[in-house]
Amino acid sequence: MPSLKSPLRPVANQHSALIPLHLIRLMAMFLTVVLPSLTASTHTAAGYDSSRVVSIGGSLTEILYALGLDDRIVAVDTSSLYPATAIAEHPNVGYMRALSSEGVLSMSPTLILALEGAGPREALDVLQNASVPVVTVPDENTPEGIAKKIRLIGKVMGVEGEADRMARSVRTDLAAVTGKTAMIADPARVLFILSMSNNRILASGSGTAADAAISLAGGQNVLAAMRQYSLVSDEAILAARPDAILGMTRVGATVTPASIRSSAALARTPAVTNDRVIIMDGLYLLGFGPRTPHAIRELAAALYPAMTLPKLGHLVSTSPHPGAGQASK
Repeated sequence: MPSLKSPLRPVANQHSALIPLHLIRLMAMFLTVVLPSLTASTHTAAGYDSSRVVSIGGSLTEILYALGLDDRIVAVDTSSLYPATAIAEHPNVGYMRALSSEGVLSMSPTLILALEGAGPREALDVLQNASVPVVTVPDENTPEGIAKKIRLIGKVMGVEGEADRMARSVRTDLAAVTGKTAMIADPARVLFILSMSNNRILASGSGTAADAAISLAGGQNVLAAMRQYSLVSDEAILAARPDAILGMTRVGATVTPASIRSSAALARTPAVTNDRVIIMDGLYLLGFGPRTPHAIRELAAALYPAMTLPKLGHLVSTSPHPGAGQASK
């Protein structure tokens, strides 16, 4: 038996040797000090393990990408359309309001970020009972709401400094645009159409993201007396007399200038008569995330072509999404 006082003395196997004592101490230091710090790098000050995130909500995914945290995403939902790589490169857990708890848990997440309104409630209950932290992010359609959304994600993900800088940048850009649109004396009367099917028009009343976007861009929602999204009659549309009609592109329910002009009621409005039909990407316009200042600026420019609007910096999101920022007529 080798002496403990001779750490380099050969052992029974002639091809191996005892490890020198100073190397043993270095290895012990690595295992007890260095290695834990590396494996805990995604454990945030807020107490979450953010190494494997399921992101449910298009604006949340967009914020994660803009903060450079896309490498922690293991799955997204169907609304995560920007950047395009989000939905292309990650498993899809389905529509945010019709989630399957089994599908989400099959991604082995350590954290679930869910935009307010995600569900159904039963699925969220299952996820929470499975001991996977579920952080519900408020969805407020205001400049302050965007900043809070960004800062909350930054806190949960352990990048509060970067998130605060982004939130302040978004607030500054949006304030520059709304500072101009707030001075409009004669607001354009805008009708927002969410969808059209079999001559049935689903339009926006007050209390919606569309209503908030129209207001920030200096417009007036012609159906503000109505709450939320509702079906509207031809008579109501003709009585509203919109100066402009706003629609959006989205998966499975795109409103087009052609479909708007084919409607007997819409075709008789001042908006169609004067060719003021505006179509924008749905997530870009209604997501209320990092790109919102640019979306509001584009909407304002389409509503008021003669108005001089401030130039904004580059979009904070990292990857292009074709057509995401193009208002079309």
